[in-house]
Amino acid sequence: MTSPSHDVTIGLDCGTGGARAMICDLDGRVIATATSSYDTLYPKPGWATQKPADWWEASCKAVRDAMRVGGVSAEQVISICADGTSSTLVMLDNAEQPVGDAILWMDNRASAQARRIEASGHPALRRSRAGVSAETAIPKILWLKETKPDTFAATRWFVELADFIALRLSGQLTLGLNQTVNRWFHDPRRGGWPEDFFAKIGLDGITERFPRTMPALGTLIGPLSAQAASDMGLTTRTKVVAGGTDAYVATVGLNTLSPGHTALITGTSHLVLPTIASDTEITGLFGPHPDCVAPGRYVMEGGQVSSGSVLRWWHEILAGAGQDGIDKTLEAAQCVPLGAHGLVALDFWQGNRNPYTDYDLQGALWGMTLKHGRADITRALMESVCLGTANILRCMAEKGLPVTSMTVAGAALRSRFWLQMHADTAGVTLQVPEVGEATVYGAAIAASVGAGAYPSLDDAARTMVRIREEITPDAERHAQYSELLDFYLETHAALKPLMHRMAQRNRSAAA
Repeated sequence: MTSPSHDVTIGLDCGTGGARAMICDLDGRVIATATSSYDTLYPKPGWATQKPADWWEASCKAVRDAMRVGGVSAEQVISICADGTSSTLVMLDNAEQPVGDAILWMDNRASAQARRIEASGHPALRRSRAGVSAETAIPKILWLKETKPDTFAATRWFVELADFIALRLSGQLTLGLNQTVNRWFHDPRRGGWPEDFFAKIGLDGITERFPRTMPALGTLIGPLSAQAASDMGLTTRTKVVAGGTDAYVATVGLNTLSPGHTALITGTSHLVLPTIASDTEITGLFGPHPDCVAPGRYVMEGGQVSSGSVLRWWHEILAGAGQDGIDKTLEAAQCVPLGAHGLVALDFWQGNRNPYTDYDLQGALWGMTLKHGRADITRALMESVCLGTANILRCMAEKGLPVTSMTVAGAALRSRFWLQMHADTAGVTLQVPEVGEATVYGAAIAASVGAGAYPSLDDAARTMVRIREEITPDAERHAQYSELLDFYLETHAALKPLMHRMAQRNRSAAA
């Protein structure tokens, strides 16, 4: 690979499975990428934690590896921007050091607190009409106060994963505006923090533990600290730029910042993120979130907690039987007809974010006979994820927000078969960008804005993002999937009471 002779930026994505660094030039050309993994711990059913020290170690390794692979010198890197998984809660002490492990986004231990918060009926919940997500930071903070008072008392600052990385990069304690708007009930158009709401739910004075500095996505935080420069092999001339929630940063990497454009982010979880111009509420979705990506616009959110993670789970079970990589597992499902020989699955392995916002739901698979094999189950699980996305789009359409096209990013791009399944199930055209790793790419684009290379996120994304192809839905298969969607919806309705009883039984047994 030829070494670049001009300025570059680094995007750093701290995802569920590891850190990914991407080096780009200011025209959007990808110079190099590198990844470094870290572990997730599952202490109890529904719990998930990670160690912040692992994030930093993996981030430094990924940056150093990308620099080496790309033949990039430290002097060429003008800026770096990090995003992180949404609602991964970090507790910091007075010395700004972690208090124990971070509570990962998919951790649903705070479901009881989330339900009580929802029951408050406070106006601050207007962007959570679907229900309060147990994944988000505020229920988790309330859970800590009520069940882990020592940890709560030892915590001086609450931040998210992206903020922790920004702190290690710059030495500056911040809480990104992107995260606070889409997850922490902060509303810049309605007075900021809803202090009376926090008091009502049992978190009076909690904002004293939130960092005061809340930079917008793509704005400058400060120079790289001497320690971070040493750890990463960079210089203190590199600027640190504010990132945010991974999927929202990906909308920059997909150039879906204008009203009428929708991002489909696929990976461990799935997200449908339409950008809209007006303050429009849709039952079953989160939002509209004002100014959390680009100023003057709103973002709606419909998400699936476990999507790619369900397929990874199934693949890892198969791996013990001598299967190849996950790509081979997915390819085997292509030989199975649509409908998986009568199997129906629900993609609720870690509960449901949208449109039900119910973390007492669990995964399900029914219709099994002795005829069915591994590939049938794989196909059913793949279809369940696509049906979950179609269900979110159905809710949008019923409320006057039809989506006819989505720009897609993430893991689904590895399987043309699964991409076509998404298009056919939803009945929408998929735009496939040249750079499919839109989250880390979006961070690299935001880094260019914070460094002053572009005046806005819009200008940078328009220049740097390019579409490679379109995938159109097949009308006949869409009609068949519409029938399967009815089975999916009726399965949820039928099993919901049993799942709630089982969730309560599991909580009682763990108490």
